[in-house]
Amino acid sequence: MLKATVSKQKQDKERLLSLPYIERTKEKDTRKWLSSDLIKVILGPRRAGKSVFALMLLKDQSFAYFNFDDESIPGEEKIDLDELMTELKLAYGDTKYILFDEIQNLPNWELFVNRLHRAGYNLVLTGSNASLLSKELATHLTGRHIPIEILPFNFSEILKAKQYEVTPDKLSLPDEKAKLLEYMTQYMTSGGYPEVVTKGVDPRGYLDVLFDAVLFKDVVKRHNVRFSEQIASLGSYLINNVSGQYSSKKLANILGFKSQVTLEKYVSYLTEAYLIFPLIRHSTKAGIRLRSSKKTYVVDNGFVTAKAVQHSPNTGKLMENLVFAELVKKGNQPGRELFYYKTRNDREVDFVLKKGYQVIELMQVCYDMTDPDVEQREVKALVEAGKELNISKLTVLTWNEKRTVEKDNMTIQFRPLWEWLLENNL
Repeated sequence: MLKATVSKQKQDKERLLSLPYIERTKEKDTRKWLSSDLIKVILGPRRAGKSVFALMLLKDQSFAYFNFDDESIPGEEKIDLDELMTELKLAYGDTKYILFDEIQNLPNWELFVNRLHRAGYNLVLTGSNASLLSKELATHLTGRHIPIEILPFNFSEILKAKQYEVTPDKLSLPDEKAKLLEYMTQYMTSGGYPEVVTKGVDPRGYLDVLFDAVLFKDVVKRHNVRFSEQIASLGSYLINNVSGQYSSKKLANILGFKSQVTLEKYVSYLTEAYLIFPLIRHSTKAGIRLRSSKKTYVVDNGFVTAKAVQHSPNTGKLMENLVFAELVKKGNQPGRELFYYKTRNDREVDFVLKKGYQVIELMQVCYDMTDPDVEQREVKALVEAGKELNISKLTVLTWNEKRTVEKDNMTIQFRPLWEWLLENNL
């Protein structure tokens, strides 16, 4: 059985390597770790491009490949790992590079990986569960691995896929600027999943099915969740209330959970599966951080559109979620470098960015700046927060507006979203 599976997967590997490829932003930084004996662990949601990223990373090497998410495997716990290594050696020769796909499907995978690492193999792993990073990896592979997170395409990767190169000259032409804004609108509504971007599949149908598949495979099945309808309702509620605040107690009452503890556990499962990201309030006081409501964001805007109950899209919420997702793609970890903030007067700032212990920027996201009251509200919150936290870098991300506002001896930069998204490309 394993011989047939290895043979079939070898053909899959060759087919995937022959397909057109959109180079990912993280490839250059990751490639420098390839020859290192550290275990390369590529984490991220299903269908975000982890496997192709890993394959392309190794394309110039002779390497073996095995995918633990293959339906032809007769129950992962029944795999004879010694037989697997024999079949891989017969199929690929005496190579020291091995790529294991969706490693979390193998029970006690870390023991197997440790054994191979000690034997001198250069290992690349992919996994669709964030707890690999926080729990199993930290416990079993301490100091012996390098984590790499691959999420759906960011905006610059989408433009690469569309073969659209942005230059300052182009942006001075109204038609080209309109084309760029159209690509940004597509990104905001359909998201950045590779299949949606490169193959033009219907995002609603594709992502609706993908969400349900991830919910079943990476949440219900992995954690033996008995009340699958309840966790599906929770996921749908959080997605339909993207960027909104919630408290576990109120949410448990709304959704009919008997226990607040169960609800929090289910939220953690959805987070581990890379479906949602809770965002906590910034405060130097641990009690305030723990007691305050959380905000919720979604890994990809396409899920918001696919699971939307409302008839018309809330453009402001979509833009805020897009900014959150891009901040995470830029390496800002929620709860470590990324927070939201409430001033003493209860005015909210969308995002607080930290570097180490230092707050470095406060950011508001506002799609429609035509109402003077809206501008005043956003600016007032930033100025108040800036003074309370002693931060001078204050930013309002707009759809397509660039200017500077002075208020109470503080400077606020209004920046177009496209400029911020492409700041390393222009």
